[in-house]
Amino acid sequence: MNLFRTKSIEQSIADADEPGRKLKRSLSTWDLMIMGVAVAVGAGIFSVGAKAAANFAGPAVTISFAIAAVTCALAIMCYAEFATAIPVAGSAYVFTYATMGEVLAWIIGWNLILELFTAAAVIAKYWGIYLSKVFALMGLDIPPSISVAGVDLFWGAFLIVAVFTVLLVLGTKLSARVGNVFTLIKIAVVLFVIVVGFSYVKFENYAPFVPASQPTGGTGATDVLKQSFFGFLTGAAPAQYGTLGIFAGAALVFFAFIGFDVVATSAEEVKNPQKTLPRGIFGGLAIVTVLYILVSLALTGMVSYTKLAEAKNPTLTTAFEAVGNTDAAKVIAFGSLVGLTTVIMVLLMGLSRVVMAMSRDGLLPRSLSKTGTIRATPARLQIICGTAVALVAGLTNVDLLEEMINIGTLSAFVMVSLGILVLRKKRPDLKPAFRVPFGRVLPVVSAVLCLYLMTNLAVETWIFFAIWLVIGIAIYFAYGQRHSRLNEKFAEARAAVNSPGVKAAGTPAAPMNDGANADDNADDNAAADQSEKAESLTRS
Repeated sequence: MNLFRTKSIEQSIADADEPGRKLKRSLSTWDLMIMGVAVAVGAGIFSVGAKAAANFAGPAVTISFAIAAVTCALAIMCYAEFATAIPVAGSAYVFTYATMGEVLAWIIGWNLILELFTAAAVIAKYWGIYLSKVFALMGLDIPPSISVAGVDLFWGAFLIVAVFTVLLVLGTKLSARVGNVFTLIKIAVVLFVIVVGFSYVKFENYAPFVPASQPTGGTGATDVLKQSFFGFLTGAAPAQYGTLGIFAGAALVFFAFIGFDVVATSAEEVKNPQKTLPRGIFGGLAIVTVLYILVSLALTGMVSYTKLAEAKNPTLTTAFEAVGNTDAAKVIAFGSLVGLTTVIMVLLMGLSRVVMAMSRDGLLPRSLSKTGTIRATPARLQIICGTAVALVAGLTNVDLLEEMINIGTLSAFVMVSLGILVLRKKRPDLKPAFRVPFGRVLPVVSAVLCLYLMTNLAVETWIFFAIWLVIGIAIYFAYGQRHSRLNEKFAEARAAVNSPGVKAAGTPAAPMNDGANADDNADDNAAADQSEKAESLTRS
């Protein structure tokens, strides 16, 4: 049982063209750029930055955003090199399978499912809550949830997930067009927030730029679970602000940058991926980073971070209400709703593509990877993913697992960054359209930064993550390892070589009559081919 057998790049590309399981290439550079902005510029820009400033970094939250952006950029460079070398669906899962082996690929795929599923469910639930706020601003009292048999049902989550599941079934290009419209609207809202916010800026609110570290005031089990894993490992008392607060803030606001790895999952649906993917990914990341930094500067300049800390759940609305501009709150509520809309769409698409890639390899049931003959979308799988997300978002308190999104993303980033080093060593013949500059330096720096940000997530997040990994590994050994197509090919090749009726390669045929010589030679050639395949698979 070779747990670290790898799947060749050529085989991954060939599998992407398997009839009945292939996707249609229809996305352009513009579509990818908008997709990146669509999934990154969501409610996070209106709330995550305020939480990070209030509870972790103060005005230095701008540095937190910069650290998160640099970390994301380094990892995305690695994604871009992989995606131009292996332009198929599956993102980090496929890249890991080609470099580090099946069991690690399964773990990364399992973590991507965690990231995308949890993110889609959390954001779908928030969408329903924001929808009720928009109704309230219009004078309509429509609660975000209704009671059904004693269970709170968040109806908005069901509505938005159902709409985008249908759109994604109808076609990726159609979904992208709808997403483009919503994305342009929310960019306009963000620009409005920036311009109006800067009109209220007072420079004294930026002081102190890096607040002094201070204890959280608690020592109980709850405080220990909430503190960073790094602080727990080093024995530091639960604290906030200071230098470590900047990195803790970066780990939190990294949530605002998730999604660019999702763009890489669309590689199989991109026209001319060698040129389109790098341009689309980096263009989107540049736009998002500029918007985030400007919003964080406006936010912390409008009101003191201590004022934000007084609120239970600080958002941009908190800042505008503090300066007396309640009209802006209506715009922000509308912007948040529009922002969340496109995020859900891209996450649902990414989730189905990762599951499809794993299914195509046999690690999950093969029936899930079938695509339609007309629209070439995984309709059955998209409906299953949409239904699962809607049920979890509508019926559970899924928002408790927000940080699980970050740890799933960062773990994939670490593996992809290290995978670049392995890919270059194993396949020096590859000439991808994009290569991470400065040799091995940037991939290593990317892996270290991502790993460090992971340690700045809460202790309870690591506990949940460990439980998730245990469940995933159990599923792999119970189903994935036995049903893997690579495992089947490996077993067939070995059986052919060891079969008594097949002679080992290089063994001369026994003397027979002249008429049988041609058959003997054919058998020898077949045995040699089988032996060669088996040895190749064994080396993998």
